[in-house]
Amino acid sequence: MRPEEITTIFGNNASNGAPEGERSETTVAASVRSVSKKFKKTVVLEDIDFDIAEGESLVLLGASGSGKTTILRIIAGLEEPDTGRVILHGKDVTELPARERGVGVIFQNYALFPRMTVERNIGYGMRIRHRPRKEIRKKVGELIELVGLEEHRKKYPSQLSGGQQQRVAIARTLAYKPQVLLFDEPFGALDAQTRVRLRREIRALLKRINVPSLFITHDQEEALELGDRIAVLNAGRLEQIGTPDEVYNRPETEYVATFLGAANLLLGVVSRGDVEIGTAIIPAPVETARFREGQAIKLVFRPEDVYISRTGELPDGCRRLTNGVIEEIRFVGAYERLTLRLDLVARQPAEGEPVLYNVALAGREKRTGVPIVATRPKPEANANLLTVGDRVAVGLTAFRVLANYALASERAGRLVDTSKRR
Repeated sequence: MRPEEITTIFGNNASNGAPEGERSETTVAASVRSVSKKFKKTVVLEDIDFDIAEGESLVLLGASGSGKTTILRIIAGLEEPDTGRVILHGKDVTELPARERGVGVIFQNYALFPRMTVERNIGYGMRIRHRPRKEIRKKVGELIELVGLEEHRKKYPSQLSGGQQQRVAIARTLAYKPQVLLFDEPFGALDAQTRVRLRREIRALLKRINVPSLFITHDQEEALELGDRIAVLNAGRLEQIGTPDEVYNRPETEYVATFLGAANLLLGVVSRGDVEIGTAIIPAPVETARFREGQAIKLVFRPEDVYISRTGELPDGCRRLTNGVIEEIRFVGAYERLTLRLDLVARQPAEGEPVLYNVALAGREKRTGVPIVATRPKPEANANLLTVGDRVAVGLTAFRVLANYALASERAGRLVDTSKRR
């Protein structure tokens, strides 16, 4: 399909095939402003704020019960907020019914009509809007070509794979030129291989047509692959919004670090500008300057950011943590996963200092030290063989220092939108 044909289907939303960096200045397509919602006495959403830019794919990531489906239903007009507003392309639509919002929703079960062919399913919305038959045939043909279902146009949903049914649902939604697309866990019913393939296809399709979209999911890998930005939702509050790189590599809370991928956490304190973890002293990064002397902190680092050296030598830029012993090695396909026990023994805290509960485990008559998990890609694992029982030096190529709230939940902190730090 030629770029001008995509423009015909989607009007001014289409990117006309231009590279992303060459498009016009970004404008806001959808906004959620100070939205809160309760069901009886249960707070489901609390003061939610975010924007979706024109042509952007935003992923709302959260566990079951985090409130993400409620946000989608409020934007679609299927649920009313207790407070707050929904704005689409500059228009406040909070009081408008769903049919007048110009929002397309793709549900997990696709909601296809079983006794209609692919063609008739896609054209259904246009028929109930009494569009001319010639226009319907033309639009349906263009959409079938766009989603790659030319050979299946006469088939019924029962004759299609899950991925093909998903594409029919998307084409049907696109037929009436929605201003925003909402995807309600669209890949949950598909097998793993189909999920991976289809989300790449949909990502490419959305970039071609330049329609802003919101995905909700609990799948971390899905969020990283689909989202231009990711908004992490926890128990009805947004913890952090940012690009996949920002949210994964620079988490602002423990919840974000541990929900979006695996993470190791060690408790420590700020001491003379450095990070003190039990008996280990780590040269502090610039971010530590915001903490006061003696403040309790959490050192957060990904398994892939752990560097293991049997010789004791660490590369430039790698901060030494301590030594340790390898307790377990597991081969898990593309990488090797290791469990190490670090040589960290907590000193007795002075009066008024925080107790470092998880830095040391019991006395010397029992196993002491702190277990962490590290991963190594297969080429590195093959080139530098390690065995259980090896003593190694342990360094960190990257880590984050977060405040440790001993008596208060991290949710008491404000949302950090890292996408606005430029």
